[in-house]
Amino acid sequence: MGVRAIRILWGLIALAVVASLGWMLMPRPLAVETATVTFGRFVANVAEDGKTRVRERYVVAAPLAGRMTRIALKVGDQIKAGDVIASIMPAPAPLLDPRARREAEERLSSTEAEFKRTQAEVDKARAEVGKAKMDLDRTRMLAVRGIASAETLERDQLASQVADRELRAAEFRNLAAGHEVEQIRALIARYGQSDGGPTESWSVTAPVSGVVLALRQESETVVQPGTPLIDIGDPRDLEVVVDVLSSDAVEIRPGAEVEIYDWGGPGTLSGRVRRVEPTAFTKLSALGVEEQRVNVVIDIVSPPNQWLKLGDGYRVEARIAVFSQNDATIVPTGALFRHGESWSVFVVADGRVQRRAVTLLRRGTRNAAVATGLKPGETVIVYPGDKVAPGIAVVAR
Repeated sequence: MGVRAIRILWGLIALAVVASLGWMLMPRPLAVETATVTFGRFVANVAEDGKTRVRERYVVAAPLAGRMTRIALKVGDQIKAGDVIASIMPAPAPLLDPRARREAEERLSSTEAEFKRTQAEVDKARAEVGKAKMDLDRTRMLAVRGIASAETLERDQLASQVADRELRAAEFRNLAAGHEVEQIRALIARYGQSDGGPTESWSVTAPVSGVVLALRQESETVVQPGTPLIDIGDPRDLEVVVDVLSSDAVEIRPGAEVEIYDWGGPGTLSGRVRRVEPTAFTKLSALGVEEQRVNVVIDIVSPPNQWLKLGDGYRVEARIAVFSQNDATIVPTGALFRHGESWSVFVVADGRVQRRAVTLLRRGTRNAAVATGLKPGETVIVYPGDKVAPGIAVVAR
C-alpha cells in the first residue's frame, strides 16, 4: 500500500471520528407528553361526594308518658300501616289530669285541620298527575308525527314521574295525619273513662307502610311524650344530597344534569337537580379550613332496577353540569399555563415548540374550552417542564 493510500485511509478515519463526535454532541429532541386539540361537546362540572337519603322519612314518637315495652322490630324489617310497634303502660294520674285532657282536645283540633290540609294536597297531587299524563300522551302523539322534539318528550316524562312521586308523598302525609287524628281521638276517649284510669297497655302503631330505617329506642324504658321510637320510610324512593361550595352553588340551576358514579354498582346513574337550598352552612374541610357549603338535592332519573342495591345514607360521587357547549374547541387543562396576564400553551409544529396565547371560554376539571388561539387537530404539550421553551426540538413520549 502506498503512502498516498495510507494518508487517504487515515483521513477517512479522522472524518468518521469527527462525524461521530458531532453526532454524539448534537442536541437530541426533548421527550414530552402531548395531546391533540379536539372539537365537540364541552361540559364543565362541579364534582363532589354526597349521600343518599329517603325522601319521605317518618319518625314514630311516643304519644304519652309511660313505660314502653321492648321493640321487637329490627332495621330493615317490612312494616304495614297499623302494625303494633310497641306498647306503653301509661301512669293513671296524667290520664285523669283535666289540663292534659284540654291539651289533647286542642291537639285534636289542630291535627284534624292538618288532616284536611293533607287531603287537599292529595287532591291537588292527583290533579297534577292527571295533567302530567295528559301532557305526556299529547307529546307522545306529537313526537310520533315528528312535531315534538325528543327533549320535550323527555321533559314531559320527567314531569310525569315527579308528579307520581309527589302524589305518593302526599298520600303518605295524609295517612300519617289521619293516624295522628285517630290516636288523639282514642286518647280523649280514654280520658272519659270513670273507672280510675286505664289499666291496659297503649299500642303504638305504624302510621304508614314501609321499611324500618332506624331504631331510636329499642330497649324497654320510660318514655316521655314525643320521644322518637323508630324511623319508617320507603327505601325505593331515594334522593341524593350533595354539599358544594357556596361559590359553586350559585352556578347550579334546578334541572341541571347530574352524573352519579362510584356508587358501588356498575356504570353511572343519571340524575337531575331538583333543588338548591337557599341557606349555606359552615363545614370544616379535611385540612381544617372552614368552608361555606350548600346542599344540592338531586333526583335519580335512571330506572330503579339499576340501583336496587342503594340504600339510605349510602355514599356516592356526583358531577353536576354547570356549563355546556356543543361546538367547542377542547384542550386538556394540563396544557395551560400562565404567561404574563394571559393563558398560553406550547404547540408542537414540525417538531419544534411554539408558545401560543389562548383565550379561554370556560375551564373545567380536566378540559377547557378555548375561544381563540387553537384549532382542532393541533398538538399541544401536556404538563410542560422547565426544559420546554419556544424553538426547541421535541418528540412525543
